Amino acid sequence: MTGDIDEEFLLLNPGPVPLTDPVREAMDAPMVSHRSAAFERTYERAQRGLDYVFTESTLDGHSTSAGGTSLILNGTATMGMEAAVANLVGPDDEVVALVNGKFGRRFARIADRYAEVKGVDVGWGEAFNLDAVTRAITDETALVTMVHNETSTGILNPVSAVGEVASESDAPFVVDGVTSLGGDVFCIDDWNVDVAITDSQKALAAPPGTSAMYVTDRATERVDGSRAPFYADLEKHLRKAADFQTPFTSAVPLVRALAVAVEAIEAEGMAPRIRRHRRQAKAFRQGFAAMGLEAFPETPGLTVRSNTVTATRLPIEIDPSDFFDAVKARNVSLSGGQAHLGGEIFRVSNMGSLADSDVSQGVRVVGEAMAEAGADVNGEAGLAAARDVLGSGENQVDGEGATVGAAGE
Repeated sequence: MTGDIDEEFLLLNPGPVPLTDPVREAMDAPMVSHRSAAFERTYERAQRGLDYVFTESTLDGHSTSAGGTSLILNGTATMGMEAAVANLVGPDDEVVALVNGKFGRRFARIADRYAEVKGVDVGWGEAFNLDAVTRAITDETALVTMVHNETSTGILNPVSAVGEVASESDAPFVVDGVTSLGGDVFCIDDWNVDVAITDSQKALAAPPGTSAMYVTDRATERVDGSRAPFYADLEKHLRKAADFQTPFTSAVPLVRALAVAVEAIEAEGMAPRIRRHRRQAKAFRQGFAAMGLEAFPETPGLTVRSNTVTATRLPIEIDPSDFFDAVKARNVSLSGGQAHLGGEIFRVSNMGSLADSDVSQGVRVVGEAMAEAGADVNGEAGLAAARDVLGSGENQVDGEGATVGAAGE
């Protein structure tokens, strides 16, 4: 099985993800003042689209929040994580931080700068024990942090179950939805989420550099910006958002691109978009399994494999660098493991507006690269399995970023 090394570059990293032409072109417009009426209209478009993503990420189209505000931040989601923690707790407060991957650990490290942290830690990729979570969250808990889709390991954590525990103790619940919002189900009220955070360059399919958070009305009542970093004072952000502005100089070109990206999501519809992401993730999973690769991680109980990031074990008989070099030679970019998982797994993303044909190309290239690196794989079987999931009419992406002709919709 031989691929065309001259094929157009395919970006399959779990962020940044490919951009559509309209999103890229939005950044080329003439500059305007961030305090102009023109920019306020752009912010309003982006905020309206974010409201849609945050509150209607379901398969039946119903709204999942009784009220809240979408904020656009001039920084990546790590800024949003820090802002949420710093505005909701103080030095003497207790934060329960759930950790089973790199980004859960990051949340805990952020919280440790502002409060006392009680960690619920399990191995990367392992499922949380809900009894342990229940014991950790008490009436003394001031905040609970959790990652929904753990990008480092490709798992989807049970936010609903943890949110129920947090609500029983009246502890605000802050959730990193960075690689799920815009690509999978996310229910603000049903899951008792008080603040949700996402990033522009993930499933929203916008350029990196901005992020967004949804602050519910109940969380707004608890925000105290005076104890937060000056730049991350959510009271200032909430006041300015009411006038479709940010407190400080806005990243005008990036917000323009974000507005176009979220409008494309609304045009596609969250329910079809979620079904597309799930179908494409299933194609990656089944394609890799059929060629003989081992899934990572095991997902018992309420924890399941991600629908936006697929993690797979690297065969022990190959040199990982040979595999990654062979992938790169075929003009495809994917990611290895992070921290101690480096050299053990590889990760591919189907976030954003990938065509099904891109997924097929990714599966084919992985099969070719594995064989070139010396792995005993059946690339043809993997590609056939992926195409079986996708259907015979692999969808393409039109100029507006929406999918057309998607099989199985």
